[in-house]
Amino acid sequence: MKNVKIFQSMHSKTVLIFMLLVLLVMQIIGVYFVRQLETTLKDNFKTSIQDKVNLLSYYIEEQLTKERSEDSPSLEAELRSLLQGEYPTEDILEVKVIDGQGQSLKILGISDTNNQHLVGQKYTDTRIRRVIATGQPDNQEFIDNDNGNRIWVLSTPITKDGQVIAAIDFVTNIESVYKQMRDINQIFVTGTIIALFVTIMVGILLANAITKPIKDMRKQALALSRGNYSRKVKIYGNDEIGQLAYTFNNLTKKLQEAQSTTESERRKLSSVLSYMTDGVIATDRRGRVILINDIAAKMLDVSRETILATPIVELLDLENDYTFEELISETNHILLDYSTQSTPYILRANFSVIQRETGFVNGLIAVLHDVTEQEKIDMERREFVANVSHELRTPLTTMRSYLEALSDGAWKDEEIAPNFLEVTQTETERMIRLVNDLLKLSKLDSKDYKLSKEWVDLTVFYNKIIDRFEMTKEQNVIFERKLPDKAILLEIDPDKITQVLDNIISNALKYSPKGGKVTFRIKEQEDEVILSVTDQGMGIPKGNVEKIFGRFYRVDKARTRKLGGTGLGLAIAKEMVEAHNGRIWARSIEGKGTTIFFSLPYERYEGDEWN
Repeated sequence: MKNVKIFQSMHSKTVLIFMLLVLLVMQIIGVYFVRQLETTLKDNFKTSIQDKVNLLSYYIEEQLTKERSEDSPSLEAELRSLLQGEYPTEDILEVKVIDGQGQSLKILGISDTNNQHLVGQKYTDTRIRRVIATGQPDNQEFIDNDNGNRIWVLSTPITKDGQVIAAIDFVTNIESVYKQMRDINQIFVTGTIIALFVTIMVGILLANAITKPIKDMRKQALALSRGNYSRKVKIYGNDEIGQLAYTFNNLTKKLQEAQSTTESERRKLSSVLSYMTDGVIATDRRGRVILINDIAAKMLDVSRETILATPIVELLDLENDYTFEELISETNHILLDYSTQSTPYILRANFSVIQRETGFVNGLIAVLHDVTEQEKIDMERREFVANVSHELRTPLTTMRSYLEALSDGAWKDEEIAPNFLEVTQTETERMIRLVNDLLKLSKLDSKDYKLSKEWVDLTVFYNKIIDRFEMTKEQNVIFERKLPDKAILLEIDPDKITQVLDNIISNALKYSPKGGKVTFRIKEQEDEVILSVTDQGMGIPKGNVEKIFGRFYRVDKARTRKLGGTGLGLAIAKEMVEAHNGRIWARSIEGKGTTIFFSLPYERYEGDEWN
């Protein structure tokens, strides 16, 4: 799991939220407080100046309306004494008294001692002229270009009997009010910083109290994901988080029990699937493989890791015949034929639907069973029955035809009757040979017979069999013997091996042309002796060489039936050789001839080595 970034963690978010809340509240309070304080301070300042202006206006009005004697001080002297005695002060920078009577305005008095030369001179300020003309006070606030301080100028008319007789121009330093505001703002900022610091400390403690149990639960969740169910979450209180921790611990216990049950069932299922002789495949509701046991993977020759999530219709090579929905509704088994030209391979697939109680399909289970041998046996059985029926029907049909002819009066004909009886006798003997061969095969298949083994000299034994055929052969065929001069001792059943050689040599003679040659060989190997019979007949097509040991198989069926063969000779020979723990095979070149080989187990004796 990725680590949580510092600004994404709940701990940091909690502290940050507390800081922002405090900062927002402080800012709201500060803005309101500063504005109200600024308004109050400015109003107080202006009220104080206005009071001084009113008092000064009263004194100046007295001086302006006062009757003077020759001995009395002049108006300028009185005003200079009044203004310079009280002003300037810290807040009042300068006070001017302007005469309001007459066409032109002149300065009657000024508080600044350095500007006394202006007394008696004309005053051209339009603002004072407007105040005198309208009889209404006027004030303005501006910044002094010399020092950058804020200046507030208040101009007030002085009236007598409703007539404006003069005006007072107060120049005040309102910068002191703003300085107080700056000091108060600084105090407020400092208080805000202290409040934020305290908030951070409190927020950290509170965030720890909230996030610590959550961190413990996160660690527990990580432990659960790794399969560790022994760890428990510490409960810090009985609040909502404490109850959540208690529930989390209870959930861990339930998960441990469920995991234990699931693991037990999984082991059981894994054991069952591993020891099953059938292949099992399970899919999800979309038909994709989610489980396959080793037997199924081996049957289909696939790797379990590579076919997970593969559609089952693709895995079983059913894409062209079925969809997944059709497999769900399939009630009968399906035969999967993976046979090649050389190797038959057939699987039977049975399907079962995984459904909930509501009927919702969760998936599909396919059970695979190898029925290659069963299908092969069924096919051979059907082919065997068909061949036996055919082989018996042919002579029976012939016999019935000739017997019907004899019963219809042909027996009276001295020339035809003997021929018909001869054909009937030949077909009867043919059926007897067929039945005898079938009985031999049946006995060999039952495996309940015993070999009567004895020690024989294979060279002498083979020569005697060849001599018998050489004396009774009818066609002009040359026998060539390539047999060793020494004795080869083997423990065999002479009757069974005699029958094997009889069947092989009979076939060689049947298919050898007149004037052809049949060659007989014996070859010693380390642990076996190989006997072979080679003819110069028509040969066997390359693709059919392995089939000649099958029952009822004939390369040239028409010629074989004409020669009286049953198609069982090499099949009987194969069974008898394998009963001796040997093997039999053939090599053939079409048009040049065929060689039949068979081997018998052989153990060398010291006497053989000495000889």
